[in-house]
Amino acid sequence: MRVKRESLIRIAKETAQERAYNDKNIIAAYLTGSLLKDEPFLGGVTDIDLVLVTDKETSKKRQIVKLTHDFHLDISFHAKNEYQPARELRVNPWLGYELYDPLLLHETQHFFEFTQASLRGGFEFQEPGLVMERCRKLYDTSRKIWIALMDIGDQSGPKDVANYLHSLYHAVNVIAELQGPPLTERRMLLDFPALAENVERPGLSYGFLGLLGGTGLEADTLEGWLPEWKSMFQAAFETGRAATRINTARLNYYQKCFESMLIGADPKVMLWPLFNTWTLAAVALAKNETAAWEGVRKKLGFSGKGFVERIEGLDRFLDEIDILLDEVAEANGLEPSTSM
Repeated sequence: MRVKRESLIRIAKETAQERAYNDKNIIAAYLTGSLLKDEPFLGGVTDIDLVLVTDKETSKKRQIVKLTHDFHLDISFHAKNEYQPARELRVNPWLGYELYDPLLLHETQHFFEFTQASLRGGFEFQEPGLVMERCRKLYDTSRKIWIALMDIGDQSGPKDVANYLHSLYHAVNVIAELQGPPLTERRMLLDFPALAENVERPGLSYGFLGLLGGTGLEADTLEGWLPEWKSMFQAAFETGRAATRINTARLNYYQKCFESMLIGADPKVMLWPLFNTWTLAAVALAKNETAAWEGVRKKLGFSGKGFVERIEGLDRFLDEIDILLDEVAEANGLEPSTSM
């Protein structure tokens, strides 16, 4: 079935209106993510990223709602107080971009109007000082996770690899945030080379792939991993312990993306979403259920001394980003960072 971007946006609007009608705690709703772009599809599929803002705290933070085998709602719940003080959103690398230019679907209490005005008012969102603060927050988070990884030695498990990937995710998004919004999961390796080129650091792109152990991978190898990835993805969801994104409603969202990448110009761009979701699945499973993932992480250099070398490589990657940030700061008349 051919699905158009406009049809998915209409579903987002209808969902927001229905949820707000049935839950008076919802004071705003907006659309963010890939559907704001002219070409949101990868492998013919995408998701609907819907944010519901609540007047009071709610225990629910994220919900996946299946629509068809190919499409789903990815709903985030944010309490109103997460946007306060509104002026601080200017230096928030995640919520800042999310709220800067989404598609408003519903609001009461003038929440969106006032909050977005505070975010935009008085300063240009891309003013160098604000950009640098957002980048430094991402860098500092990445570096703190790296520090925690230093003592793992030769013994490591899925949680350690997941933390490593989380650190790398923040590091790569420093380069993205210098130029615009953070990268999305499926497009990480696809979009990063151009961003690295833009800041005259093309080597960072090769370094990113190297830190994933992907420089020598062939398409046949990646394709051969897909059945075991799918099996563990499904098993992890059934435990009820997996991260929210490990949901069978999202299987085609990933798998059809992978299949399109396998026949694309560079199949290795699928490695980030493949290995990241596989690792999150492994975190939720017992050790005797992760043999396939263990084999893949060994192949990619994420076990034993190989993982120690990956962590050392991440240190050098972060150092290069730190140098770049200082250069950008100096070029814009800003003080260099005093962070770690």
